[in-house]
Amino acid sequence: MRRPPWAGRLARTVVVGVFVLGATSASSRWQPGASPLTPIGVAWLAATVLTLLFVHRFPLTLFLVAAASAFGYYFSGLPGGPVILVPTIALFVLTRQRGPRTAGITGASALAAAYVVHVVTTRSFAVEAGVAFIVVWLVAVIGVGTAVRYQLDALAARRGQADEHRHRLAEQERLRIAREVHDVVAHSLAMINVQAGVAAHVADRRPEQAKEALLNIKAASASALNDLRATLAVLRSGEDKAPAPSLAQAGELLDHARDAGLTVEVHGEPGDLPAPVDAAAYRILQESLTNVVRHADRPEHVDVRFDRRAGGLTMEVRDDGRGTAQPAPGHGLRGMGERAAALGGRCTAGPVDGGFEVRVELPIEGEA
Repeated sequence: MRRPPWAGRLARTVVVGVFVLGATSASSRWQPGASPLTPIGVAWLAATVLTLLFVHRFPLTLFLVAAASAFGYYFSGLPGGPVILVPTIALFVLTRQRGPRTAGITGASALAAAYVVHVVTTRSFAVEAGVAFIVVWLVAVIGVGTAVRYQLDALAARRGQADEHRHRLAEQERLRIAREVHDVVAHSLAMINVQAGVAAHVADRRPEQAKEALLNIKAASASALNDLRATLAVLRSGEDKAPAPSLAQAGELLDHARDAGLTVEVHGEPGDLPAPVDAAAYRILQESLTNVVRHADRPEHVDVRFDRRAGGLTMEVRDDGRGTAQPAPGHGLRGMGERAAALGGRCTAGPVDGGFEVRVELPIEGEA
């Protein structure tokens, strides 16, 4: 449980008050010729210490009040003690909150004001040896406060950078999972939709074909459920234990497209690919075939071309949909572009003569 801020300030004030009163009372007894600590002295010290309760809100004002009260106490003839600790803490807080410039100007102004009071009351311009101690005290406290201020600022900056880094990683992971879920669900639902349409169309006249379509729906839905369970297992465990998609499984995607009534031809071989490139190419191929089924106008044929050269892989997916126009960027096209860009590649999609084409170029590190 986190302690409230006022509790720390109250504890600090109590500790400082007990120390100042106790040490001053002891010095009044042990110092030869010292006068005893009177009730007025106790009240004076207690009032000075109580400024620490609010110094965090009014550091400049209360430093001046504490300094004036402390030095006034020392010149009052009352027994000496460590009441200088109160303006020391106030000056430290002032430096930490407002910076060394404000603290230095305030401290110098207070010192100048004390000198003016000294000249007026004593009618002497002589500087006593104690002034050197006050100057050293002022510089030392401001120096320590400045060091602590910069240290806390650096710590806050590191924490901010760490929080931003965690947020960026969480956002990237969220986008990655969103792309995975979109690709799995969109592809499977597109195939299920086509097969359901076929089943509804031929149910009365060709029950065997309708049965085949229903079996394809069952297989597609089972595959989608398995992929979703794997994705959800990753989310629950926090560890990437799901099997990575690979072009080695591309035959299943092509079979789904053929079940949807398309003829699919594959040209070239992707070869052995690094896992990130392999997974990205698989998902882009999956989304491309899904878009053909869902959005192309009466497509009949799809060409899939792999061109493996030194330094990268080029994959093209082209259909013969009629009258295809440039599509508005959606989750699928945007996801393909993000996958390619994450690997330093690029993905373009648009209408070509006689259909629509998706072209992706993925670099492969270590090949030249």
